[in-house]
Amino acid sequence: MRKNLFLILLALVISMVACDKQSEVESVKVKEKKVEAEKEIKPKKKDSNWIDKQLLLSAKLGDTETVMKLVQDGAHINVQGEDGETPIMAATYHNHVETVKVLIEAGANINIQDKNQDTPFLYASAEGFLEIVKLTIAAGADTSITNRYGGTALIPAAEKGHVEVVQELLTSTDIDVNHVNNVGWTALLEAVVLGNGDERHQQVVQLLLENGADVHIVDKEGKAPLVHATERGYTEMVDMLVEAGADETTGDM
Repeated sequence: MRKNLFLILLALVISMVACDKQSEVESVKVKEKKVEAEKEIKPKKKDSNWIDKQLLLSAKLGDTETVMKLVQDGAHINVQGEDGETPIMAATYHNHVETVKVLIEAGANINIQDKNQDTPFLYASAEGFLEIVKLTIAAGADTSITNRYGGTALIPAAEKGHVEVVQELLTSTDIDVNHVNNVGWTALLEAVVLGNGDERHQQVVQLLLENGADVHIVDKEGKAPLVHATERGYTEMVDMLVEAGADETTGDM
């Protein structure tokens, strides 16, 4: 009887020890799974570039609140993406005015060029993003920086008929109205040659003339703005150019 009782007690002890061992093993497995799960959930946070990549993405999406938080958390405000774009450039591509404003206030460098040699100022001017143009001017944008065609911000703005942007550039900056790009064109030439002669391009031509555009500067083929306007039948522009001093009897023709 005593032998049977001893065997029963021994079996109970062995069972309890086995249970404890099993519990320990299961506990270890649970902890291991938790660690692995955390790695799966947040693998990028171990990447020192994660926060910078997130800043670029948030700026592109115009997520101003997240942009602010990431900058405060130590993201590099002037980090550049695969196309050379900084966060402020990424925000400018999509006309995210508030995001651009926040990045400027946080100290973003507004004169860094992307792979296309654009800055926020250059890109916004070419696309007609007036509010961003104003923000970058106020922040001290370098108006002498040129794009991949060797042109200032004024030239593509004039070409595309962005009247308000052209006016802002001419009245709020020291931009050279007679700058000649790599193609051999000034803002006046591009407004005539690449515009369509509509009312907006007429307004651009008038603004350029009022602000000192030289009607005698010719392109690489020796053609002045008056020649191009005449060839295209832009009578309103012809009248403006003649009134500004273009001479039909000289080399202007």
